[in-house]
Amino acid sequence: MRTLILGGARSGKSALAERLAAESGHEVVYIATAQAHDEEMATRIAHHRAQRPAHWLSVEEPLALAAALQAHARPGRCVLVDCLTLWLSNLLGDSDGKRFKQERAALLHLLPSLKGQVLMVSNEVGLGVVPMGELTRRFVDEAGRLHQALAAQCERVLFVAAGLPMPLKGSLA
Repeated sequence: MRTLILGGARSGKSALAERLAAESGHEVVYIATAQAHDEEMATRIAHHRAQRPAHWLSVEEPLALAAALQAHARPGRCVLVDCLTLWLSNLLGDSDGKRFKQERAALLHLLPSLKGQVLMVSNEVGLGVVPMGELTRRFVDEAGRLHQALAAQCERVLFVAAGLPMPLKGSLA
């Protein structure tokens, strides 16, 4: 089962994903995509690490998400990816301008064949005003395109607002 969990900042999407992973009854692998480019982000990452159950395997992979999923997804395991928008930011900021398209294509190609349960968390950023800058407009556009492509491949898509999950595709259970 592949699940895409979307929501705004501090909507409760990560908490929902972590709850679903814990309730899965499977071994959990947490793939974190964040990079600590500054003190504030380092503090956030440390907080997230401390909140995760100690028995979950944590993998930090900011760029090669498809390779990390391929290495860790298997029957009887739940892989939680948090979050796709940080992964997207990392790739759009990468010095290799071709890497984003390669990594996105690899993820979309691999996703249907993954075994086990996969939970992917991402920020829905397309609900506000159109950004003024070229890079931020590209980010919003690419996030929207990525979400649409992933939603088409996932059996379940959930939207979270104010801590309340709303099924967009499939069911909550």
